[in-house]
Amino acid sequence: MADEPITPDVIPSHLHLFSRTLTQQPLPHFGTRYDSSGQFLPEPGNTIVCHLLPASESEQAIVEARMRYLDMPGANQLAFTPVFSLHMTLFQGIIEYRRKLPFWPADVPLDTPIDDMTAIFMDRLAAFAPDGPFEMEVVEATPAGLTLDGVTADDRARLKSWRNRFSDLLGYRHPDHDHYSFHITFAYPKERFDDETIAAWVPFLDEVVEEIRDRSPAIALRPPAFCAFEDMNHFEELLVFEPS
Repeated sequence: MADEPITPDVIPSHLHLFSRTLTQQPLPHFGTRYDSSGQFLPEPGNTIVCHLLPASESEQAIVEARMRYLDMPGANQLAFTPVFSLHMTLFQGIIEYRRKLPFWPADVPLDTPIDDMTAIFMDRLAAFAPDGPFEMEVVEATPAGLTLDGVTADDRARLKSWRNRFSDLLGYRHPDHDHYSFHITFAYPKERFDDETIAAWVPFLDEVVEEIRDRSPAIALRPPAFCAFEDMNHFEELLVFEPS
């Protein structure tokens, strides 16, 4: 495989973004979220996430999977986030470098300082009544981390309800709102992989998914929390929503 150019039928579609042969588009967050050395840059904002449940089998399985990533070919081309920051985003907040509609509430000026936006959201979320609980499972893996989805149709319906109600209350809806891909980020690509490297990741990522699902069919998560952050290293929980 390494002697011939990679073709789309050889690499699963969810991995095309990581191949320099299959994707020539600029890396989405490179230069604003992180740099070529792998350092995370100031990018203040807020978000609603579920952190991993400490000391759970899920946390151990996911942390061990992330450690295996570090030994893979091309790992030096990835900017890894700290283990203690691992989380699943439930609803995207706002960030400094995305001050435009529809990524920002239409009723708040686009030049509002991030700290003020966090305070505004805290006021709005004070009236939020938590929705029902949900369970997540790992469905795919990429060099960036894990893709998750609700375990059952009921779980997926609850996720939709949480997200719709956050959107209605906070006053904005991203273009991918209805088909948002839940995920746990391990790393961001500093550069895309060559053909030989991306080919080596394909069976490895399949193994990662199988191993995590065997050890933890449902991923144990802390309750959703509204968080503030200065960069991708830490997400400070400000308001926790215990499922009803």
